[in-house]
Amino acid sequence: VQLQASGGGLVQAGGSLRLSCAASGRTWIGYSMGWFRQGPGKEREFVGAITWNGGATYYADSVEGRFTISRDYAKNTVYLQMNSLKPKDTAVYYCAADTSTGRLRRGIGKYWGQGTQVTVSS
Repeated sequence: VQLQASGGGLVQAGGSLRLSCAASGRTWIGYSMGWFRQGPGKEREFVGAITWNGGATYYADSVEGRFTISRDYAKNTVYLQMNSLKPKDTAVYYCAADTSTGRLRRGIGKYWGQGTQVTVSS
């Protein structure tokens, strides 16, 4: 069972990045997927989540309208499209999976991927 996050990098403020979270090792049907981040000196925070069937998405207020989560079942991959990036978005971004979207929104996940660094310069 593995979640592999990728796509991080250095981008200027106002730019965009798309993160990917590839899942392998089991069937992910029934699992909601979430994105989290941890900035320098900060606690890990919820960024957004998508239900197992892709029917609903949830976002933190700080990213609402700028970030979009989607999933591709054929590729077992979840994406986080990040637009209008700001320096305060700088963080290590993690993906996680759980059968409960509610738990993800509370920061709880059964499976976690390693992080990918996103740095936004001003």
